[in-house]
Amino acid sequence: MTSVARPPFPAAETTFIEVPVSDPRVKPLLRELGDEYAARYGGDARAELARYPDEEFTAPYGGVLLLLLERGEPVAGGAFRRYDATTAELKRIWTHSGHRRRGLARRVVAELEREAGARGYRRIYLTTGPRQPEARGLYLATGYTPLFDTEADPETIGPLPFEKHLHVTPCTSEVFVR
Repeated sequence: MTSVARPPFPAAETTFIEVPVSDPRVKPLLRELGDEYAARYGGDARAELARYPDEEFTAPYGGVLLLLLERGEPVAGGAFRRYDATTAELKRIWTHSGHRRRGLARRVVAELEREAGARGYRRIYLTTGPRQPEARGLYLATGYTPLFDTEADPETIGPLPFEKHLHVTPCTSEVFVR
């Protein structure tokens, strides 16, 4: 999939919002992720998107789904869910196909880390597919520790796990556990 680099809009024209999976602005994220997974792995990869109940990405369950809006339109997004009492698991990191190569995924990951820390999480865990070298590169470039042999053929590993320990500053937020 090819993309054209576009200049970023001024920060004043972009904003993060927290939304439920049912918000209509999430549809491009889910559609493009499903298409991307199907193109790379074949079959109906949309099942991966349905693997976790939508409520796991809401505050009462310890999660969040964020969209980065540019001039009111979603251009990137991502989510986390509660993995355990001290760990958030990143999921659904996405940049709109028309807005790639602008550093938006880095902004999403940084905002998810900030939000996870504010909610009391001390660690981030995630996996990415072996056929997603861009994602692997993103996580390595943003300080994640690979929990796999980086010299091995990714196809022999399966999902590639990463972790990052957060430097949490005390706050009044709490992690909601169910």
